[in-house]
Amino acid sequence: MNTPESIAYTAKAEITGGRDGHGATDDKALDVDLRSPKEMGGPGGATNPEQLFAVGYGACFQGALALAGKELGIDTSKSVVNSEVGIGKEGESFGLSVKLTVTLPGVDQDTAQKAVDRTHELCPYSKATRGNVPVEVIAIGA
Repeated sequence: MNTPESIAYTAKAEITGGRDGHGATDDKALDVDLRSPKEMGGPGGATNPEQLFAVGYGACFQGALALAGKELGIDTSKSVVNSEVGIGKEGESFGLSVKLTVTLPGVDQDTAQKAVDRTHELCPYSKATRGNVPVEVIAIGA
């Protein structure tokens, strides 16, 4: 297991009520009601943990894409990351799957895929899920 050499920032949140509750960060920058999606028998009408994970993973991946872009000498500033987080039965409980589709305007397909593959090596979320969650990364180049 790889451990960070030093911690630069720690996010803190308090959650009550689980999937049908409430979550807020200590600074209140994020303050959300949580509801299970209708597809899982819940009421819907509010965000859910999978949506929050999809946004967080996508944002982190795009940040790491900038590092990969610098290595490969390509401009990633106009990139778009679309993230999908699925949840479904896995044995006695549930498991996740992730699909990340990255559009890189002005970058040829082979280079775009190299950038996305390298990003998957660099991204902290990718490191955290590696070996635990199936993650598919797809590049869409010019």
